[in-house]
Formats: sequence, C-alpha cells, structure tokens
Amino acid sequence: MQACDIAIIGAGPAGLSAAIAAGEMGAEVALIERNNRIGGQLIKQTHAFFGSEKQYASYRGIHIPDILDQRLSELDKVQFMLDTKVQGYYPDDGVLGLENGFSFFPLKAKKIIVATGASEKTLAFPNNDLPGVYGAGAVQTLMNVHGVRPGRRVLMVGSGNIGLIVGYQLIQAGVELASVIEAAPYIGGYLVHASKLRRMGVPILTSHTITSAYGHKEVEGATICRLDEQWQPVSGTEKDVEVDTICVSVGLSPMADILWQMGCEMRYVPQLGGHVPVRNEKMQTTVDGVFIAGDVASVEEASSAMMEGRIAGLAAAESLGCPSAELKAQQQDAWEELNSLRSGPVGEKIRAGIHNLTVEV
Repeated sequence: MQACDIAIIGAGPAGLSAAIAAGEMGAEVALIERNNRIGGQLIKQTHAFFGSEKQYASYRGIHIPDILDQRLSELDKVQFMLDTKVQGYYPDDGVLGLENGFSFFPLKAKKIIVATGASEKTLAFPNNDLPGVYGAGAVQTLMNVHGVRPGRRVLMVGSGNIGLIVGYQLIQAGVELASVIEAAPYIGGYLVHASKLRRMGVPILTSHTITSAYGHKEVEGATICRLDEQWQPVSGTEKDVEVDTICVSVGLSPMADILWQMGCEMRYVPQLGGHVPVRNEKMQTTVDGVFIAGDVASVEEASSAMMEGRIAGLAAAESLGCPSAELKAQQQDAWEELNSLRSGPVGEKIRAGIHNLTVEV
C-alpha cells in the first residue's frame, strides 16, 4: 500500500499552494488530480490578477500554474498523481481509494486536504437544453484552452465576476456580446470589469432574467424580461434577443461529495456557495486530520483559494509535528493576506458567511 504524510485532493490554486506550504515544511505530500494537468480553473483564466505580489498580482491566471509547478519541482517530497480520481474514503484505516485508468489502489495518508473546487450552477428555463446554451466555464474552456469561439452573438446571463470577465474575453475573441442580464437589482462583480463592457457599448440590464430560449435545432434567440422588487416577471416587458449562444453564469457550488462521505459536519451557507464544511481557524473540519481549502470551503477568487491552501498546508504540516517557529509566522502572514482580500464591501458577504461557520473543532 502506498503511504504519505499528507494527501491533497485537487491540484488547482488551493491544492497547489497547500502542497508547496506542506512540502516546504518537510512533509511527504501526494498531490492527486483527476485531470492530466495541474492548475484547475487557472488554465483558462487569461485575465491579470489583482491583489498583492504574494497573490501573483499582474500575472495572468494561465501563467500561475507554471510558477507554482516550478516551486513544487524544487521539493523532493511532493509526488504528483495526475489522471487519478478519488473514489472513496475508508475511515477505519484512514485510506483513500484511488482510480487511475483501469487500476484501483489504496493510499494511506496521515492527513488529508480536500481542495476539490466547485462546479457551475445552472438555470431552469424552457429549451435550456438546446445546443448553444453553455455554462461560463465551458465557454472559457472552449475559447482560452482550445481556441474555439462558442458562437457569433452571445447573451450573458449573470453579472458576477466570472460573467463579466468571460463577456470581455468573448469580445476579445471577436464574438459580439449582445447584452449582460442580471436578476439582482445591482451588478454582482467588480465595477472595474463592468466598466470595461459598458465602455465597449454592451448594455448591462439589472433586474432582468431569461424566460426561455428558442430555436429549431439550436439556439436562435432568447426571451428576457424585467423583474419587480419581489423578483417576479413584469408582464409586458418581454423582449426577444437574437443570439446563437446563451452563456449562463449564475455562480458555483462547492464539490463536497467526498466531505459528505467522510462524515464532516456540513452547513448550508448561501454566501459561500451552498453546503460547506464547518471548520476551525486552521481550516480543519470536524473530522480529525481532514482539512479544506479553496472553493470547496467557500466560493471566492483564486487569490483567496491560494491563501487558504497555504493555511491548510501549514496547519496539516504543523499537526504532524513539523517545526513550528517559522510555520506560525507563515500562518499569520497568510491570514493577513486572506483578510486583506476579504476586506471592504466586496468581501462583506464572505465574512458574514464564514463568521457563522467557523468553530472550535
């Protein structure tokens, strides 16, 4: 049976940062990733990051995995396990069941960090199964990973950061962005992203939603309408928009299946994306030795995921008895960076959600 000090599930921004932090403390780390490359959502993010130097500000997301990979290559005790899926957790022995191709094998880890990320939410509306209806992540993957334009004229549903950023990337790829609609009475993402679209003549319609898509064999258009203060459709405000693509960007849900199976206490916290695990200030769940980081803990930006990953990696290494003097200083620094990212009115929702979730475990 293979064994390690710390198994990290997911090699996105949170998992990579956790592996670096734990590896630098001397822990033996197995970094498990179901895809054939590391980076997670970073591999399709062509925009430059905000924040500080420690959060890779001014670097484009697509370049950050290479930077993190370089740091990991300098750590002898970090092992990559790509194209590998975690199929289950066996608490009696503290063993993860892994699948690679047609092989199934166990991995015994003293500590586990779950950094599985999140999946896209969708909307229910008539004809939402027509070809041409995509999630924003799928559109980003098509454009920025495979170089394929999803269509010629797009309606963006949702004005969060992802919707606004993907909308701008569509324009950069030569696609016409017909409009951005948002059910809430306000724009959900950073105004700097919304301003870019508005300067390019793209209307952003708040208090609007999609009521249906239409088309014979594929999307030919969408019907939208205005919502009242009770979020109900206003009769007579229906409008048809001729588009061949509908991009749905209405948030993410933490991919917490393995945490449910492990028996972690879970709570529904809408500010954090849905059901998320209860944790303490060291990102440890209610199951001893199981830590979390990234979107599975709270749906935020990649910068926050990297800071959470660092905190979780350091905490897992600390629980193994790794040297604590330098470690504690790094933990404090990571928390300061994370709190800075969550400061101000933009982070108010995240702070409120975490305040009701963090406990002593």
